[in-house]
Amino acid sequence: MMTATEPSEILFAPVRLVTDTRLDFRRAGLEHVERAVQDMAPRIYVDLAATKDIDASGLGVLVLLQKRAREKMIAMRLLGAGTAVRQMLLLTKLDYLFELDD
Repeated sequence: MMTATEPSEILFAPVRLVTDTRLDFRRAGLEHVERAVQDMAPRIYVDLAATKDIDASGLGVLVLLQKRAREKMIAMRLLGAGTAVRQMLLLTKLDYLFELDD
């Protein structure tokens, strides 16, 4: 499920962050960044603990959210990224873009 809960800086990613789910997650993520701007939050979090599958389109959404947040001077941190997500970040050499927490 892609919902934001308290604290308002946390966005929950879907179980499968793939082509079929990317548009909904992209919309929710961009809205989340805009709320963080309005709330003057210094950081947002994307909780990937439930995400078991990610493809290139899912990574593209994460990169987009990171870029938009950075443009607004907001840091973005990935929480609970499992093996599949971490492997995909390493394979695509995108791991350097993200702060990762367990």
